Amino acid sequence: RTRDDLAVPNPMADTAAAPLLTSHKARPSIDETMEAYMGATGAGQLLKAVLLAFAWALDAQQVFISVFTDAEPPWHCTDADADASSCSAAAASPCALPPGAWAWDRPAVTSVVSEWSLECAGPALVSLPASSFFAGCLAGGFLLTTLADSLLGRRKMLLASIVSMSAAGVVTAFSPNVWAYAALRFVSGFGRSMVGTCTLVLSTELVGRRWRDTVCVAGFFCFTLGFLSLPALAYTFREASWRNMYLWTSVPSLCYSILFYFVVQESPRWLLVRGRRQDAIDTLQQMQIGGITSSNFSMIHACAMNDDDDDAEAGASSVFATLHSMWERPWALRRLAAIMTASFGVGMVYYGMPLNVGNLGSNLYLSVTYNALAELPSSILSWLLMGRINRRSSVVALTAAAGLWSLACVIIPQGTARMAAELVSFFATCTAFNVILMYSIELFPTSVRNSAVGLVRQALVLGGVAAPLLVALGRRNSFFSFGVLGLVIGCSGMFAACLPETKGKAMSDTMDEEDHKEHTCTVHDHVDTSTDLHIVQFP
Repeated sequence: RTRDDLAVPNPMADTAAAPLLTSHKARPSIDETMEAYMGATGAGQLLKAVLLAFAWALDAQQVFISVFTDAEPPWHCTDADADASSCSAAAASPCALPPGAWAWDRPAVTSVVSEWSLECAGPALVSLPASSFFAGCLAGGFLLTTLADSLLGRRKMLLASIVSMSAAGVVTAFSPNVWAYAALRFVSGFGRSMVGTCTLVLSTELVGRRWRDTVCVAGFFCFTLGFLSLPALAYTFREASWRNMYLWTSVPSLCYSILFYFVVQESPRWLLVRGRRQDAIDTLQQMQIGGITSSNFSMIHACAMNDDDDDAEAGASSVFATLHSMWERPWALRRLAAIMTASFGVGMVYYGMPLNVGNLGSNLYLSVTYNALAELPSSILSWLLMGRINRRSSVVALTAAAGLWSLACVIIPQGTARMAAELVSFFATCTAFNVILMYSIELFPTSVRNSAVGLVRQALVLGGVAAPLLVALGRRNSFFSFGVLGLVIGCSGMFAACLPETKGKAMSDTMDEEDHKEHTCTVHDHVDTSTDLHIVQFP
């Protein structure tokens, strides 16, 4: 064998090559090893990744279901003796009319607002169920995010999240009052908190580098399909109880979890990072990748394993060891702080705009449908941007555009023009949302990736916690909804300029690898600066 053959070993070589590979000083990294075995992604791998990405559709249904179940239904005056002018003056709210002078256009059971008489309640109580859901997402994200990197892994964590989210949704359909409803929405959000993160990370780790962007976009398409299914369901049950919405979205989700259990495998990359070589080999065999047999895993036995021993000792085998490893590295903290700040603004608009469609003065079903359809071209644009344009500049430009168009909605009167401006703002926000999630995958190594992406998603959700209250306040003054949303996303998006560019760069697997890259980059910049000064002084 030549030196080049040893430096880049053939994953299909026989076991006799193992001693040579092991003795060679530069052992292959986990990323190189996984790319050698999984780089030529087959149809079976791709199909499983797409099936896995369908979890995004179930996630979208639970995120935006309150747009319909918690909406205030239309009403009309019923008292024939009432003064028509006084009735029209109170058109914004029926609270100014005496009991019996008005009635809902549809049965009271069509919405939680009409069933539990919340039409005259304050903004805090009306927005409580939606805010509780996002608060549950936030709490679950912080408490569960490290489990997918440490004890449970991606697959078990995702399965537990889907089951708990679905079970909570079924129970929510039997809520007796608004307080129980808000509590169950919190539980649903807590269980749902890891669905998007684990789906995104696991799907990209089950395919080769060439297909990562495609699999990410497939997940975004599935999310759009789930979002689009809600107006159809809501229109179907427009005369029936809101409880049907939860049953028809949660029961299929439980059925999906059964299929997921038997079809989807754990990430081989994560298994190697955790030092579980044999489990990684067994998983690759279960995936039935062409050409892999039990006798050609010499590259896995020779690859460089996770050397973050200090991190494990510092965390004392705690599930928060991954957070500790990021906390003690300045570059990781800088990246996490910058992308979480940008994510907060994006999340506030992304979750707030669909809830805010009731303030547009247009048909609720059509408005939500248009917002859902805006995610389709945004997914395509995200895919194009990730392949051709820098991630950093994309986030800055998209958040600025979203902020400007949201501010435009403040001065544009209700009607078609305001809806068009809202759609443009939401489109830019959706694209920024997608790019940020894919960007965060590339910013952090495998050993902490799920935790880092989970924290980024929690920043997105934190923005969603404040959005329902702003929407409720925006019913009286549009600046509190469109104006505040535009200012927040425009200012927070500028923090993305502090992040390093990752386009076209290989992903690291351990913190030590990323430390080495960061040190090399710093030394290179220092050398370049010194060379420039030398040239200036001695031309």
